[in-house]
Amino acid sequence: MVDRSYDLAVIGGGIIGLATAMKLTADYPSLKVAVLEKEDKVAEHQTGHNSGVIHAGIYYAPGSQKANFCSTGGKLLRDFCDARGIEYDMCGKLIVAVTDDEIPRLEELYRRGTENGAEGLRMVGKEEIAEIEPHSAGVKAILSPNTGIIDYQEVSQAYASELGENGGDLLTGAQVRSMERRDGLVYLDTTVGTISAKYILNCAGLHADTVAKMMGVDIGVRIIPFRGEYFSLIPSKAHMVKGLIYPVPNPDLPFLGVHFTRRVNGSVEAGPNAVFALAREGYSKTSFSFRDTFGTLAYPGFWKMSAKYWKVGFNEQYRSAVKSVFVKSLQTLMPEITGDDLGDPGAGVRAQAVDRNGQLLQDFSIAETENAIHVLNAPSPGATSSLSISNYIVDIAEKSFGLDAA
Repeated sequence: MVDRSYDLAVIGGGIIGLATAMKLTADYPSLKVAVLEKEDKVAEHQTGHNSGVIHAGIYYAPGSQKANFCSTGGKLLRDFCDARGIEYDMCGKLIVAVTDDEIPRLEELYRRGTENGAEGLRMVGKEEIAEIEPHSAGVKAILSPNTGIIDYQEVSQAYASELGENGGDLLTGAQVRSMERRDGLVYLDTTVGTISAKYILNCAGLHADTVAKMMGVDIGVRIIPFRGEYFSLIPSKAHMVKGLIYPVPNPDLPFLGVHFTRRVNGSVEAGPNAVFALAREGYSKTSFSFRDTFGTLAYPGFWKMSAKYWKVGFNEQYRSAVKSVFVKSLQTLMPEITGDDLGDPGAGVRAQAVDRNGQLLQDFSIAETENAIHVLNAPSPGATSSLSISNYIVDIAEKSFGLDAA
């Protein structure tokens, strides 16, 4: 027995699933659309545990989807928030070279960012670094005035509200347990009953590969969870960070290194590091899922990745285990910081797609299969780019599914 029938079911109530459902219901008002979210509210995982940064598009390879989507996505996001009274702060960011050896990589970042259309970038020297961020170290830096901060859970809730106003359904507590193709439809067995849909949009984030497998699809990658651990600065030290302070990142890795991030509520986060998580939703060091861990360890791509990045992985795990090492990493950017300045710990989990050869997917990855679209890899700047990504997905859906706006 089918409890609900839809034209299109979006699996995952994170920011990209909600943005795309909102766009679909706006552009195709006759389309019956539902978002299925297994938690009791939206944006509970990657979206609700990220750093809340509106990225300018500096880091990404020119011509990549990350570069293209971020350059337009930040503007679309700000326009959306302006129209709906959602608070954000374009506080600016410094990307800081702390030694002369890092300057060539910093200059390459500047070239990339300029080519990607990041507005207002300029190089600043030691004296101006001290004026912008008085407590920061550094010999040279990129100033990005069009980098900002926002609460992406609030944005996601606004997307969900507009989805509802457009006639779409948001089903929370709706975990998908299995799927079956039959008679040209997909039948989803969920915790809120059986749902049928003509088309599926897989935006399941940490579980995107699992959802694809339920559909009998081999997407060629596996989601490997990485926990990003950070500390909050104690309130009396939050004034030491005016905006965002980032290091020059390792260009071979998708992680940006430990940094300082001011939040819209005035608090400041220090971190994160990046360690392999023993559960897809492993937000604490003690989180463990036998199924998730065994699945990762049984994947050949994990071992090939580990062989390539074992030294980086060891250093990240060591920094996770020894707080003084974590503090030392922070002191590279801000020498005055001590362990006593760090307050409550926190963490997010990044859904990193890894292929069979052990390659970390650096760019966004969105794939089509029969009657389905799968968002396989959409880490940072996915939230910044949520509206531009949704435009792209809806364009694919229009062609692939033959959608009719009538």
